[in-house]
Amino acid sequence: MKNIAVFCGSSSGNDSKIISEAYALGKTFAKRNIALVYGAAKIGIMGEVAKGVLENNGNAIGVIPEFLKTKEIVNENLTHLIVTNSMHDRKVVIYEKSDGFIIIPGGFGTMDEFFEITTWGQLGLHTKPIGILNTNGYYNALIEQSKTMVKNGFLKQENLDAVLVSDSIDDLLEKMNNFTPLPAPKWLNKEGL
Repeated sequence: MKNIAVFCGSSSGNDSKIISEAYALGKTFAKRNIALVYGAAKIGIMGEVAKGVLENNGNAIGVIPEFLKTKEIVNENLTHLIVTNSMHDRKVVIYEKSDGFIIIPGGFGTMDEFFEITTWGQLGLHTKPIGILNTNGYYNALIEQSKTMVKNGFLKQENLDAVLVSDSIDDLLEKMNNFTPLPAPKWLNKEGL
């Protein structure tokens, strides 16, 4: 994987371990020569990941819609900045530029990105690995809810298993590098979408 998208919060939250782990993720990307693809901010958890990349001579590609450039503080030191017309266009560009996706702590926006990219994988629209870096058990409740969806017949176990989870950066990247995608659903005609 040459480029990995990281979905995470534009706020810092209140857990110092999450903040330091975000920086460590960026630093690991730089050391492994993996380019970061993300939402272009220099604030919050997003900013910490980018800082970890850039302070260790890595590459960071930021993607932001025009209307957010005035509300979010855009990182001016990025390797490359792409400005889109809409949030949807932003997600499409991030998807196209990435070989895999990692979710770290964030709020509604992070959940939106996670569920959309995971659904695209479930539908066979991509075969890229999706990982959750579960720092300090932040996503334990989401994982339990997903198990409830399986138990109640709303989610197939193999689709849940396709989402890779670890509380270790190195372990998660190893799982992503060894990821074997699910076969495309037989009932889905990709051209018809």
